[in-house]
Amino acid sequence: MSTTFRNYIDGAFADASDGRTLDVVDPTTGEVYATSPLSGPADVDAAMAAAAAAFPGWRDTTPSVRQRALLKIADAMEARADDLVAAESRDTGKPLHLLRSDELAPAIDQVRFFAGAARMLEGRSAGEYMEGLTSIIRREPVGVCAQVAPWNYPLLMAVWKFAPALAAGNAVVLKPSDTTPASTVLLAEIIGQILPKGVFNVVCGDRETGRAMVEHPTPAMASITGSVRAGMQVAESAAKDVKRVHLELGGKAPAVVFEDADLAKAVDDLVVGGFFNAGQDCTAATRVLVHESVHDEFVSALAKAAADTKTGLPDDEDVLYGPLNNANQLAQVTGFIERLPAHAKVEAGGHRVGDRGYFYAPTVVSGLRQDDEIVQQEVFGPVMTVQSFTDEAQAVEYANGVEYALASSVWTKDHARAMRMSKNLDFGCVWINTHMALVAEMPHGGFKKSGYGKDLSAYGFEDYTRIKHVMTSLDD
Repeated sequence: MSTTFRNYIDGAFADASDGRTLDVVDPTTGEVYATSPLSGPADVDAAMAAAAAAFPGWRDTTPSVRQRALLKIADAMEARADDLVAAESRDTGKPLHLLRSDELAPAIDQVRFFAGAARMLEGRSAGEYMEGLTSIIRREPVGVCAQVAPWNYPLLMAVWKFAPALAAGNAVVLKPSDTTPASTVLLAEIIGQILPKGVFNVVCGDRETGRAMVEHPTPAMASITGSVRAGMQVAESAAKDVKRVHLELGGKAPAVVFEDADLAKAVDDLVVGGFFNAGQDCTAATRVLVHESVHDEFVSALAKAAADTKTGLPDDEDVLYGPLNNANQLAQVTGFIERLPAHAKVEAGGHRVGDRGYFYAPTVVSGLRQDDEIVQQEVFGPVMTVQSFTDEAQAVEYANGVEYALASSVWTKDHARAMRMSKNLDFGCVWINTHMALVAEMPHGGFKKSGYGKDLSAYGFEDYTRIKHVMTSLDD
């Protein structure tokens, strides 16, 4: 029996007003298992009206009230852990055991972090900067936030969107990806039992639905995690009425391995950093840059580790990752491998796994040059490229020589070199002798075409606030 997902608007579940639907496909089989609303302008209007009506009341709650609400949401998510994991896995094919430990647990922790952040807004002290006048700084919520989450981490990215926005006192209209609505709709069921109606709304749909949300006159802010192309379109649309924009876009993370690194640890950690979630991660270790003196040794070890890495069904506890999310993504990854230049060498993988679903083998490609397509463009799949470098200057040149600037890592035992590299790498995050570790307290966000604005941390929280100067006369 097919599952039917519905929008959540103004405290109630509803179909798209015109009855249109989208098929939702199980990526482990390639077969349709559910339908979700294909929301149009009327549905977006209804969600925005609900959020606008609810905003003043939520804005005027005290931080302690918002904190308690978010803590209740986190507790409720924990109580529904099995349901959330099952929903997320059905849409993504991710291994159940890793979903629970590596995605759901951090998501709940991040909701609790922002619950605390709600009570920790800080500003410069009030004072007299002109004789007879006192200045005060107010931090206020921006208003209604239009938020678009991606399909690679539907549940986690939904949390990254709604938690800081709600903590700051905003109202939210959130759209999940058309291929992964399940966990977000379940979140609406959970959150709807805790928050006042209209404060949190979910609108399902496709790219045009997202465009209608961003172009709608009601939101004061648009936030998207997605492709560079999508981010550019959002920024262009938002510019027409000067909306605030928060963009977390693509990545092409380099992992720079020097000759003195612990090569065994680097291989073990980078296999996880490159292949976790089928490489569908903007921070994935997609480009490995290795010093020429240890290049061949490292490639051999990395290829063996890749060959020993398993992809498979969600209930298999021996697999590191499941399928690619959709047929288009499988075609994209396949196309990159099919178009490899003659000088490239596939050291491991390079092929689809099975003929059912969207599984792809862990892949390592060596012999590449800096201007090769697969080095420059985001594959977003379980594919790691390896290049050789001669010295630190060339390592920096190669690492920075792409249009993305989200995350990177450096592998060395030389502390001074690690510090120089962290200064010279043009990325929003630099990990040293590790890769892909994230904590709620530290910011996540990039530069260049990876976008702007921060997720997580107090910086991410402040992105959902505006600053107001109040000046008052001391005279009677």
